[in-house]
Amino acid sequence: MPIRGNYQLAREGVTGDTIIRLFQNTVLNPVLTIPLLLAARYTDKGKVLSAEHAQALKYLKTALYLGIASKVNGILDDYVINNAQNDVYDWSPGGKELVIVTGGSDGIGKIVVQLLAERGIRVAVMDVQPLTFEAPANVQYFKTDLASSSSIASAADAIRSQLGNPTVLISNAGTARGKSILESKESDIRLTFNVNTIAHYFLAQQFLPYMIEKNHGMVVTVASFAAYLGAPRMVDYASSKAAALNFHEGLTAELATIYKAPKVRTVVMCQSYTRTKLFEGFDSNALYPETVAEEIVKAVLEGRSKHILMPQTGWLLIPRIRSLPLWMQYGLRKRLVNLMAKWNGRQVDQPSLQKLEESAVLVEKNE
Repeated sequence: MPIRGNYQLAREGVTGDTIIRLFQNTVLNPVLTIPLLLAARYTDKGKVLSAEHAQALKYLKTALYLGIASKVNGILDDYVINNAQNDVYDWSPGGKELVIVTGGSDGIGKIVVQLLAERGIRVAVMDVQPLTFEAPANVQYFKTDLASSSSIASAADAIRSQLGNPTVLISNAGTARGKSILESKESDIRLTFNVNTIAHYFLAQQFLPYMIEKNHGMVVTVASFAAYLGAPRMVDYASSKAAALNFHEGLTAELATIYKAPKVRTVVMCQSYTRTKLFEGFDSNALYPETVAEEIVKAVLEGRSKHILMPQTGWLLIPRIRSLPLWMQYGLRKRLVNLMAKWNGRQVDQPSLQKLEESAVLVEKNE
């Protein structure tokens, strides 16, 4: 399952990202625009053409300035979020790196596991459901109820005992209930937040101390576009993903300042909705899970901190929604009312959910 190259057409076809990449690699590419501008200024033929096409020359200069600004912005982004520190990862087959993937039995997590495993990288899967694929020897499964702190702690102990200390934690597991606020039971709300948000804290508390001690490692947080934009019937999901995004941002700052571990990387993936069992029936154009998984694996293998939005066109609006006039913000959320109307996503049985539901029934009977 080779990772698709940057210049290949996306599985989703011709998209806004296709156009953006085209512009970045041509019109906004200083490698192309600088030679053209130099030719326009310092060659006889270029001077003639510049005089005849003055407007085109202005466009060329604008493209150059924008391209340079984009490159400088990217350099500053990388410099600051990586704390001006370089690090080296051993991704050789059977190397020292050990990757944890939560929710790695199916969906996006399954593809992430397979992409890593085919490179010989050691992977431990933490999931409540068994693997849905035949795993190679370098992949081991540890049954974990990610809504339970005790289950996380037990699985973490087993991983350290059998495989050693993980150096990469990919918190990918997620759940959705697809209910309105008044339709949601206590068990629905608690499960959503336990898996989508609180598990990130308990996982970090288990595996971060070793990374901090060695000043080496990575925490990948899989959030969602929903972290920036909620919608009817997914208020709990969007809220939990917003909290996960804030977890990532706060962790990034704490690692550099409180824990003095500037080489421990943090990556957040905020993807649009994907064609997985979790979001079956979702009324929107969705990404293929392979597309999202490949970007996660690319970020891990690069060993650099990143803040990823997919599709890339999301940067044009999604993080800026709260800066829009209120009438636009609130109007947009209301227009999303039908997104989850036909949602029929997969529901995985969770032991902790069953206990909550049983407790609720007992309370009702007592009342």
